[in-house]
Amino acid sequence: MAVELNHTIVAAHDKERSARFLAELLGLEVAPPFGPFTPVQVANGVTLDYMETTEPILPQHYAFLVSEDDFDAIFARVRTAGLTYWADPHHRHPGEINHNDGGRGAYFDDPDGHNLEILTRPYGSGGD
Repeated sequence: MAVELNHTIVAAHDKERSARFLAELLGLEVAPPFGPFTPVQVANGVTLDYMETTEPILPQHYAFLVSEDDFDAIFARVRTAGLTYWADPHHRHPGEINHNDGGRGAYFDDPDGHNLEILTRPYGSGGD
């Protein structure tokens, strides 16, 4: 049996705002609501289903593998939006990107403090 991730629930204080934030930065679209969720689907069929909460949010990490061209486009939108970005998940290297495994990567936060990452090479894939 093949096992694939189908969806994950992302807690948000304003699910529409957070879904739009992600979709606009990644060049995706917000899908029609499904029950209490506002979904954003990525290319491999996985959806991030935003669900509103009034409770405190424990930030999670979401990493998106993108092509070199998509990295350029997304990173340009991150910079145009004036978002702070980092080369590392611990936010110790602001205003930098990383070159892990011969690719490029950057981290930035969504409106609820979730740590978002774009990378062009999977970690451990080799390269320089």
